[in-house]
Amino acid sequence: MPPMTETTAYRAGDRVRTRATDPPHHTRLLRYARGQVGEVVRHLGAWPLADESAQGREPRVEPVYTVRFTAHDLWGSGDHRVTLDLWQSYLEPAPEPAMEPASGSAPEPAP
Repeated sequence: MPPMTETTAYRAGDRVRTRATDPPHHTRLLRYARGQVGEVVRHLGAWPLADESAQGREPRVEPVYTVRFTAHDLWGSGDHRVTLDLWQSYLEPAPEPAMEPASGSAPEPAP
């Protein structure tokens, strides 16, 4: 696995959310994955940002991560997982999921 650097924001196991954006130009962030929460599987090194290359600009070089999503989260059905390789600028930290009360515990009283 490539080493973490100052510019690497995520580690394997981190929960991330893809940005919910619809840019007016080419992007490798697939529409069905936008705004979805996944888990970083691994850091793949740093690569030129394809979005900027497609615009004819000199691309930034950014960390790229393999991120795992559930098919159900992406499409509403399916019991398998999907991995996507995503540039760091497509990602933001995701909050931890809310903890559900243990089964059999009494609900908290209303204020």
